[in-house]
Amino acid sequence: MIDWLPGILLMTGLAGLAALLLLTARRRFPPETDAIVEHINHVLPQTQCAQCGYPGCLPYAEAVAAGAAINLCPPGGDETVTVLAALLGREPEPLSDPAAPVVAVIREADCIGCTLCLPACPVDAIIGSAQTMHTVMASECTGCELCLDPCPVDCIDLLDITTPPPPSPTDEAACIGCGRCIPVCPASLDPAALLWRLRAGHLDQAADQALDHCIECNLCDRACP
Repeated sequence: MIDWLPGILLMTGLAGLAALLLLTARRRFPPETDAIVEHINHVLPQTQCAQCGYPGCLPYAEAVAAGAAINLCPPGGDETVTVLAALLGREPEPLSDPAAPVVAVIREADCIGCTLCLPACPVDAIIGSAQTMHTVMASECTGCELCLDPCPVDCIDLLDITTPPPPSPTDEAACIGCGRCIPVCPASLDPAALLWRLRAGHLDQAADQALDHCIECNLCDRACP
């Protein structure tokens, strides 16, 4: 029995070393499936909007790697479908639900500033704080509808972005030059000056005043008397 002990210890040591080497190799050289999931996840837009029927982009990437349809991502659109098809060697398919693009809009007069919609938005497209009116940055919103259910006063609407929005109060009333819109602008712009130049058709002058820096937060509308 004693003569076998060194052999047993040697075999045990070799088995432990082999297990350690396999674990190290797995970490340094992940399986092919993991690499494919990583590539697919990188292609997806990372909006985490759950419009594909999965709780986020990574779970959808794992499902696609396992054979799920590649046309379930509305924010990614046809471009993402095309890239996924090329990556996986599949035929491109049209989006499964090509609904009209929509954007969330908060009826600010009805907003109570509860902030429940803020954590619900997966792309941080909602601006607001407690006891103040909230607004949605249209350029960031994916239309995922996740902000609708948490709102206790049902003040959030989804609007078709292909339809021009109704005119704002500043379009219907003349600017009085009070300057109240200037200090509230988070982009340090002069909203009144931009408005005057746009109404006069001086687009070049508006561009010179960094019109493209406007984030459409509507804070100037709220400050306007």
